[in-house]
Amino acid sequence: MSFIKTNYKRLGLSAALIAGVSALSQGAYAQDADLAAQVAQNAANDNFIFTTLLFLLGGVLVMWMAAGFAMLEAGLVRTKNVSMQCLKNITLYSVAGLMYWVVGYNLMYTGVDGGFFGSFGAYSWPDAGASEGGDYSVASDWFFQMVFCATTASIVSGTLAERIKFWPFIIFVALLTGILYPITGSWQWGAGWLSEMGFSDFAGSTLVHSVGGWAALAGAILLGARKGKYGKDGKVTPMLASSIPLATLGTFILWMGWFGFNGASQLAFGTIADAADVSRIFANTNLAACGGVVTAVILTQIIYKKMDVTMALNGALAGLVAITAEPLMPSPLAAILIGSVGGLIVVFAVPLLDKLKIDDVVGAIPVHLLAGIFGTLIVPASNGEASFVTQFVGVASIGAFTMIASFIIWFVIKMTIGIRVSEEDEYVGLDQAEVGIPSYPEFVNT
Repeated sequence: MSFIKTNYKRLGLSAALIAGVSALSQGAYAQDADLAAQVAQNAANDNFIFTTLLFLLGGVLVMWMAAGFAMLEAGLVRTKNVSMQCLKNITLYSVAGLMYWVVGYNLMYTGVDGGFFGSFGAYSWPDAGASEGGDYSVASDWFFQMVFCATTASIVSGTLAERIKFWPFIIFVALLTGILYPITGSWQWGAGWLSEMGFSDFAGSTLVHSVGGWAALAGAILLGARKGKYGKDGKVTPMLASSIPLATLGTFILWMGWFGFNGASQLAFGTIADAADVSRIFANTNLAACGGVVTAVILTQIIYKKMDVTMALNGALAGLVAITAEPLMPSPLAAILIGSVGGLIVVFAVPLLDKLKIDDVVGAIPVHLLAGIFGTLIVPASNGEASFVTQFVGVASIGAFTMIASFIIWFVIKMTIGIRVSEEDEYVGLDQAEVGIPSYPEFVNT
């Protein structure tokens, strides 16, 4: 009897031990589950913070490009029109910001669902202190997308410089940034019909740069050339830039800003792989610009027996535009070659435009339109998921829509309030005629 009791006690002790071990195990499992959940939450928080930071810093760099465009244009126009270019650039950036909030962002991103445009209405973000879901702050995304929109308008400004009225230009900018750019942007970046087809444009060789180029081309055709630019015998009269150092500074600012333009278009920065990809994009972007400069310098020396600094500046920008459609996938050598073709396009397209008597003051059409088209079409050479046919469809459809819509808007403005300043105002310069504050008072009649 004592033996049985002893064994019962032992059995009871064993059961207690088993129960205790089981409880400890369940507690350990629960702790492991809690730890795993905490690790996952921390990873999500880190991803949210770093991707939001990428958008904000990238957006600041792209906003800095607005200064680059202003300085480039101020340097390439004549001294009597510098104040006007500065005024146009700060105003177009501001108008773009307002229009993209009023209607542009929602039209580009909200409710597109494989279609042709999103919804109308002003965009909004959560209240201060509110918790947000998703992978990034929605306000950071709006800011990043808005500065891209403003870049499109900056492209138009330089082409039409020195002879367009201020207010008609601003009216066009409002429609471009609030309606035209968001519609074509929705086709790809807003998950519209081109995205469904598999069209690829990483950071906007076509969606930003070619759109701006098409709008500029339509305006240049209807506006006409500056007085005295083209003679009846086909002679082209050079109209000297006000400040090559200023134009060079503008180019370097744009070059720097492009790291935000392309790098932040990775749209994620929460993993080691994303950080590595952003670094690769920076390197390829820089190499493409270098290739564009060297090619332009060598070609101008061969063709003209003298080097042309403005061609070198635009060679850098064309290389940057060309690599923008796919800055991640190319090898370093491929990035250099893509940028080099951009520089080649500039050298041969600028005189071609002069033969056609299309007056592009800063060379924006070769840089942004033609190099943008090339960069988009060449994407499948490095990105196997893209198709040459689909790329062509995207370039052609966006080009046709933007060119036709821009031409109609420019034409309506021309027939109603007019787009061109008088011959007298053009002669004295827009700084005196429309702004009232010349940048170089001692040279206002040059």
